[in-house]
Amino acid sequence: MKGFWATYLRELLLLRKRFLRVLLSMSINPILFILAFGIGLGRELYLEGRPYLEFLIPGLISASSMLQAFAINVEINVARFYLKVHEEFQSAPISVVSFALGEIFAGITKAFLSTFIILFITLLLDKLSLKINFLFFIVVFLNAFIFASLGLASAMAIRAHSDQTLITNFIITPMMFLGGTFFPTNNLPNYIQPLVEILPLTLVSNTLRDLSWEKPLSISNLLWLILLSIFSFLLALFTIKKAKD
Repeated sequence: MKGFWATYLRELLLLRKRFLRVLLSMSINPILFILAFGIGLGRELYLEGRPYLEFLIPGLISASSMLQAFAINVEINVARFYLKVHEEFQSAPISVVSFALGEIFAGITKAFLSTFIILFITLLLDKLSLKINFLFFIVVFLNAFIFASLGLASAMAIRAHSDQTLITNFIITPMMFLGGTFFPTNNLPNYIQPLVEILPLTLVSNTLRDLSWEKPLSISNLLWLILLSIFSFLLALFTIKKAKD
């Protein structure tokens, strides 16, 4: 546990030093998406009898928490390739599990920070009837855990800092736009819809939307997210050990 706290608190101290800048950067994209798509484009648009903005907000929370959790890979890469911090962790008496959990929970913290920013913006909007409960935050946690683990795994697997952009461009960005964030996945062509519907972000977007609309929770979606959390964490552990060797 000491290794976990050492890793996690280091990331929190770094976050505290640039907290205002991080807060502003996290706020820009949600505000633009809400203004452009939710209010500008979707003012008169309804989906399943609800205003489009009520469809958009859960999707934005899913996508934003994904992006912020996965973004730990950038800082890990800088620490690994330029600051050589990872070498210090390797020589320190810290287990691989403790190091991984410390980095992952740093990503989860940033994901929840972005979630609370969007929820605060939502409070400023009129005529929205989204319901937020404890299960809602559990799903956000699983989403952040999955993508923080994948961010850590990708940071450990790549050979050069510049390679990280390829992963973001070919995996994370397409998932953000196709994973049920801005439109229902059943509007996609039949040959791509089955693939998109099993993506982690699609599962999270649909589950958060169901919860905020007071629909029954999909147990199968929840179980898949738990399994993906376990798999992504094991993948992160494997890549850390491989990088260490």
